[in-house]
Amino acid sequence: MTKKMKNPLNRRLPRELKSEFGKYLVIFLFFIMVISLVSGFLVADTSLHTAYLDAFDKYNIEDGNFAYAEEASDDAIAAIEKDGKVKVYANFYKEEDTDDFESTFRAFGERNDIDKVCLLDGDMPKADTDVAIDRLYAKNHDLEIGDKFGVAGKDLTISGIVALSDYSTLYQNASDMMFDNDKFGVGVMTDAGFAALRENHLYYNYSWSYDTAPEDDAEAKDMAEDLMPILAENGMLTNFLPEYLNQAIIFAGDDMGGDMSMILAFLYIVIVILAFVFSITISNNITKEANVIGTLRASGYSRGEMVRHYLIMPMLVLLVAAVVGNVLGYTWLEQIFANQYLASYGLTTYEVLLNPQAFVLTTVIPLILLFIINFVMLTVKMRISPLQFIRRDLSKRMKKKAFRLNTKIPIMRRFQMRVIFQNFPNHVMIFFGVFFANFILMFGMILQPMLAHYQNTITDNVLSAYQYILKTPAETETGGAEKFCFGSLDTLPEKRSSESVSLYGVKPDSDYVKLHSSGKKVDISTAYAEKYGVEKGDTITLKDPYGSDKYKFEVGGIYDYPSTIAVFMEQDLFRQTFDYDSDYFNAYFSDQKIKDIDDALISTEITVDDLTKTSRQLIRSMGSMMNLFLVFGALMFVLILYLLSKIIIEKNAQSISMVKILGYNNREINRIYLHSTTIVVILCILITIPISSLVMKEVVEVVFFEYSGWITYYMPAVTYVKVAASGIICYAIVAFLLNRKVKKIPMSDALKNVE
Repeated sequence: MTKKMKNPLNRRLPRELKSEFGKYLVIFLFFIMVISLVSGFLVADTSLHTAYLDAFDKYNIEDGNFAYAEEASDDAIAAIEKDGKVKVYANFYKEEDTDDFESTFRAFGERNDIDKVCLLDGDMPKADTDVAIDRLYAKNHDLEIGDKFGVAGKDLTISGIVALSDYSTLYQNASDMMFDNDKFGVGVMTDAGFAALRENHLYYNYSWSYDTAPEDDAEAKDMAEDLMPILAENGMLTNFLPEYLNQAIIFAGDDMGGDMSMILAFLYIVIVILAFVFSITISNNITKEANVIGTLRASGYSRGEMVRHYLIMPMLVLLVAAVVGNVLGYTWLEQIFANQYLASYGLTTYEVLLNPQAFVLTTVIPLILLFIINFVMLTVKMRISPLQFIRRDLSKRMKKKAFRLNTKIPIMRRFQMRVIFQNFPNHVMIFFGVFFANFILMFGMILQPMLAHYQNTITDNVLSAYQYILKTPAETETGGAEKFCFGSLDTLPEKRSSESVSLYGVKPDSDYVKLHSSGKKVDISTAYAEKYGVEKGDTITLKDPYGSDKYKFEVGGIYDYPSTIAVFMEQDLFRQTFDYDSDYFNAYFSDQKIKDIDDALISTEITVDDLTKTSRQLIRSMGSMMNLFLVFGALMFVLILYLLSKIIIEKNAQSISMVKILGYNNREINRIYLHSTTIVVILCILITIPISSLVMKEVVEVVFFEYSGWITYYMPAVTYVKVAASGIICYAIVAFLLNRKVKKIPMSDALKNVE
């Protein structure tokens, strides 16, 4: 039996790889970059999200919590549990300012039944002065096990680092727009240690779990609405927060789920761009090797053999890139993305899980897509007869006569225009590649200036240096302090879930708030107006967060206050609307710190730091992620432009060789071929930057609409300049590499492949 001879075409593969090494290296690196990024993200996201979901059962996370003005009696708790079909747990906390650094610390007692604690390092508290604190709070204040810090005059010793299962995100209040793991922290103590802390800011907080857990948020909403009146009957309700609305519990999970959608959209966009790049690359390869293909076909090789041969190299390159990319994704990049989440959220321990979805999305789908695109392109091209290949007559349609250019246009300019028109498909892909790269670069650059602008705007438009919300009216002798009424209502759950709206009832001649409206009309903050699209003359409807009452207000003006979703009205209207006495007040504006009111009577103190926590936290948690986008955007810019520009040079290699014979030097040739591509690239940069900004504006507004509060989209002119400069610098690198490529094209190419 004769041994079957190996296919001689396979011997061409090493030579093809060597001759096209630059092109395949670019494609290889591009696939490694995309696959490793997406794989690493999906593995980290899935592993952390799985641990987050498992924590609900593992640590018995509450179904909600409520607070009373005073401690509930045993009879009240029994009545609630019977009528509400829930189990109620006391979960009191004390909240005090720290002595050694600027922050607010919320201390809990032992948690053995609900909202259990995950110990990450060290030991749980044993002595009365021991405390176990949140990991991020410890990290941001350089606190370690064994360190001490003061809370309301009492020194506490850190015995352990923990994650509180109901504080995966450090939201101090449900109405806060953003969490703050810098100036707010949580921890647990022994019951005796908790009792030893002063009770000036003791909150009678209770957690509940349903006897029968709701199946989804819709059922949880119905059950919460049924429970709230029962709670109101048994005590003075000061807070009511079902789990499905508790940002401290749900925000991290929602963010991880939202990021998954974003990264998948990014992957699909990249795959589409690569699909077009490959189609152009394959077409160019066939044109370049038309004589070889025609000779081989005439020698007896079938269409199928030729198709299989040209499929091997791109499929092999992608397969190796997929292996390398997944190895990087499961190791180095998984840790990078996991650290991004762990830098923002107080998550419990997790294990790295194998992610079949990541493998399918980053390896199987690209391989299938690449195979289909190559196969279809090659099958269509190989239908041309061998003689047509040899003659390089690859078009089935009659060649269109080139349209005439005005002879008054200088010869070099006409030459450049011809090059642009002849490579139109490549230039279209350059446009989309530049657009996507610009969008990524802009995304990496916009956060810092936008948040800085937001922070400056808040500082410039602050109502007062201090706002004091009181538990009960109290007098002060502080100079300049002004009384006002404060309350809160919720928006209706229409465009999004309900959101807290701060209500200010101020004097008509207030020194702090200059109202535009009077009588029955109200002002709304600019944050409210921009987020919900409300204008002067509109009527807004708000509802009682703890009841069914609804209130309608006519908007008489827009008050320049960007930090908070708020409504401003005259004091008399506030008192009439909510049925208060004519001299009622519960808050102060002041530009000086009020020191003559007992801390026990102050519910909340609002300063500029409180209003700017959103910008501080976003900069802290997303700063390194933005740097990753900048690097990726720049690399994508270079790789796509290099690949497509290289194709243009190779496609015109014979023409370049011919003009060299005619006496043109390298500088003149660069003016014809490289400068034409340069013109296209610069035009694409200038055109796509404003388009990217418009798309970015829509993306940012959609993203921040789901947050409490509002951040106005802002793009400084310098960012446009930075994006344009980044693109030009990236292309300069590409042009330098291509300039060397042009110089290496020999004049002998003009004598080859003569039609």
